[in-house]
Amino acid sequence: MSVRHAWAELLRLPALFTVPGDALSGAVAAGGRPNSRTLLAIGSSLCLYEAGMALNDWADRAEDAAERPHRPLPSGRIRPSSAFTAACVLTVSGLGLAAKAGRPALAVAAPLAATVWAYDLVLKHTPAGPVAMAAARGLDHLLGAATTGGPRAALPSAALLGTHTLAVTTVSRRETQGGTSLPPLAALAATAALTGLLARGAGGSKRAGSTRARSTGVGAGTSTGPGEGAGPGIGGAASAGAGRRTPAHSSAGLTLDVALRSALATAYAATAGRPYTHAALNPSPPLTQRAVGGGIRATIPLQAALAARAGSGLTAVAIAALAPIGRKYAKKVSVT
Repeated sequence: MSVRHAWAELLRLPALFTVPGDALSGAVAAGGRPNSRTLLAIGSSLCLYEAGMALNDWADRAEDAAERPHRPLPSGRIRPSSAFTAACVLTVSGLGLAAKAGRPALAVAAPLAATVWAYDLVLKHTPAGPVAMAAARGLDHLLGAATTGGPRAALPSAALLGTHTLAVTTVSRRETQGGTSLPPLAALAATAALTGLLARGAGGSKRAGSTRARSTGVGAGTSTGPGEGAGPGIGGAASAGAGRRTPAHSSAGLTLDVALRSALATAYAATAGRPYTHAALNPSPPLTQRAVGGGIRATIPLQAALAARAGSGLTAVAIAALAPIGRKYAKKVSVT
């Protein structure tokens, strides 16, 4: 295999497509729309995520030599020192990009980087490991929120994303040994609960946003997120009355919004639920690894559903579009 493929395997490049949705969904969850600072936050997230991947294999090189001798480090395709150097460079780069996105973003990126390093070097094989990984994913979501508003507004959606990550990480702790159905069963229950929350919440934020717009006299031309405000008043030259949606338009928009959120919630449940079920019925290492892969891939429709839940349909569609790209490259390089 080429050196390029070895690095792609080390960094688990297909999993990289699960990262941009953290910041994008966080940005709209905070009540804004993605902007240039959000793009910098995405760059920071990508660097910190890949730093964690490189550091993970460096820290687990002795364990992988026994359980996964084909991995890039134990097989000798990449030197441990190179992996560690890459982790350091990527961490510094991630913090630098966050600093360019502003002080609020850096204030989130710094504990995110610390959590990544603490997980890989200290916490991974302790009971606190899954919690630390869940915290890292939640912080990544808040990193995007820091670029459009306040992270506090995105805390509920960060908690949902963190719960999913907690379930996936718990299953991953048995991916090389298998042997128990409890982790995939717990992950399946968490997936069902999250799907229910996404479905029940479908339309609450959108209705609230419509109510705020009517109460403040804001027409359709003044939007707070991608996909909103596409009415006739968008040019700004029309009267305030022309910019307002009619009840029929509002009803149709709400129906489409609910349909999108329901579809994304269903996609999330199917992507994660099927491999979890298989692993619960037969907790062998191969099926457990597939369950972990399914859980990682399910992060994308979950992020998209959270964006739709925040009332940003275009952002949700953009995030969801990353899923088929990730599946394409996952056929060449494993995500686990």
